[in-house]
This record gives sequence, structure tokens and C-alpha cells, in this order.
Amino acid sequence: MASLSFQLPRYVRLAPWVLIAAGLTWNAFSPAEYWGDPLLAAAAVMAGTLLTFWDTVLVGATIMIGILVLTAQDGEVGNNSGYLELANTLLAVSIGVWLNRVIALHGRRLDKVQSVARAAQLAVLPSPPAAVGPLQVATSYSAAQTEALIGGDAYAVQETPFGVRLLIADVRGKGLKAVAAVSVLLGAFREYADQAPDLVALADSVEHSLLREVAHSDEELRLEGFITALLGEFDPQRSELRLLDCGHPGPYLLPAGTDLVRRLDASDPGLPLGMAALGGSRPAPERWPFAVGDTLLLVTDGVTEARNSAGEFYDPALRLATLQGRGAPQELVIAVTQDVEQWTGGPRDDDMALLALTHRLPSTG
Repeated sequence: MASLSFQLPRYVRLAPWVLIAAGLTWNAFSPAEYWGDPLLAAAAVMAGTLLTFWDTVLVGATIMIGILVLTAQDGEVGNNSGYLELANTLLAVSIGVWLNRVIALHGRRLDKVQSVARAAQLAVLPSPPAAVGPLQVATSYSAAQTEALIGGDAYAVQETPFGVRLLIADVRGKGLKAVAAVSVLLGAFREYADQAPDLVALADSVEHSLLREVAHSDEELRLEGFITALLGEFDPQRSELRLLDCGHPGPYLLPAGTDLVRRLDASDPGLPLGMAALGGSRPAPERWPFAVGDTLLLVTDGVTEARNSAGEFYDPALRLATLQGRGAPQELVIAVTQDVEQWTGGPRDDDMALLALTHRLPSTG
């Protein structure tokens, strides 16, 4: 309850005290006896659900003392009417304290569940190191459900004999099935990124692992389960990116020294992973220059399909040109995440993952 009370607006924390003042004043000046009691009972219950334990006790003690003083002024102390009034007040205060303890107990249980979820998130979707080869790396993940920590989006960056290879992906669906698919996807990527001679072979190997995993799943998952993905490979010798689009939104290139933003859309996007049964070969990876100081931002559709109150989609190409904090990948993902949250002004319908990579300047040390 303590952490909750600090997060509440000040006017909410003051509300029980306002009710106490109104209730005691009403009781003191009303011609009828104790018409302000409902306000005092509401104050006790509100304190129990919103404030810390000791704040709740203080509210309850204030109510009891106030009623005791008014009862004494009315000459009701020692008779049945006075005892009944004090008993009713004590009951309301006790209910407030009881509610506070119940909520605190469930809060501790939620903390334990979230700690397990954090461990699961780190196991399934660990954050890449801050530097991989010649690239600075930063990531951000925001689940659509505020109480969730992980969903169906994924990213990975890995140094391999073929250069730095990277992945960003979005699993169709949500829930535990999506998390399981993410686990298989990342495991396959980490294994085959060191072995596959090119991005097409890497995509085929990852897809084979995914299809093998769902072979004994329910029919819906076999027929409709798929993963949009963008696979990349950075060649530091040529300062060149090779990108293979498997039905995923294109990344955004932020060239060094300018405010320009360029979306690297594939001329021939391939099918998402898991849809090999539809036939057709994968397109060849496309090549893009990636000079020293350039930054690449990869996102999932939780970014590109975020809507504002007017129903307009968030356009990173337009918004990035005006955002501050483009100097480093970590600053960039923070700025974009905050900008999307301001754009939507509330809960999103989809998970949101960002992966930013900057070609580092040569060391002068």
C-alpha cells in the first residue's frame, strides 16, 4: 500500500481528510443527530483502500476522537445512544483497516508474481549488450497489458562469423502461446545465426524450427500461426546493412549529422515466418549503406499502428524528425517510447518493441 499511496495524486490522498472535516462539521451543526456519519464511514473506507496502513490508522483515530468529542458535548457518553454511536464508528474504522490489510496482502502476492515474470522475461527475452561489435545497441519493450511484462514481440542482436546479425519480430496472437513462440524463435535465431551462410538460409532454418514446434499443436495454430520478422546483417568492412523482410514493417535510417529520416522499405517483402506452406521462394536480402554515426531504428507494429484520439496512425518517419534525443540509441528508444505514449494518450492494443543500433565512431583512445 505504501508504494500505491505515493503514486496517487495529492488530491486523492487528501480526500479522506476532506470527508472527515465535512462529516464532523455536519454532525456539529446539524439539528439532527450525526447526519455526517456516512461521510465519516466513507472516509474510513477510502483511507483503507488508498492510503498506507499508518495513514489509515491515523484517519481512523481522528474519526474516533472526533465522534467521542461530539458525543461528550451532546451529553450522550454513558448512555445507550452514545455507546451505539461509538460502536458504529469503530465498526467503520475497523472495516477500513481490514480493507487496507487485504489489499496489502494481494499487493505482496502481485509483487511476487511480477518478480517471477521479470525473471521469465530476462530468460526468454534478455536485453542485448550495450555494444555488439562496432554497434551501440538499445532496446525498449512495452507490453499492451500494463500488468504484463512480456508478450509476442522479440528482438536479438548477435555477433557472428558473418558480421553482426539482428532480428526483430512480432508473433501473431498474445498470451502464453505467443511467449512460447518467442522462446522458440529466439532459440533458433541464436543457434543458426552462427551457422547459416546468409540471411535466406537463416530465415529458412528459423522457420523450420518454428514449424517443427507447432507440428503437434492445435489446427488453428498450425494454419494461422505466423511471425512477421526482419532479419539483418551488418558488414563492418563495407559499412553496409543487408536486410531480409519477412512481412515486417521496414526500419528507419537516421543518417549522421542530419535531421533526415529514411524508411528502408523492401522492394519485395517476403512472407512471414511460418507460412512456407503457401509456397514461393524468399526474396534476396537488400543492401543499404550504414555509415559511421548512422542509426537504425527497428520497430514492431505496436509503434506503427498506434492511434491517437482522432484515429490517426503514428508515423515514425514524421515524428522522428522532430524528436529530441537522437544522439544515442538509448536516448532514441526512450524518446520514441514516450512519444508513442503521448500520441495514444492511453492503453495500446498491441505490444511495442524497439531496437536501435548506431554505427559507433572509431575509438580515439
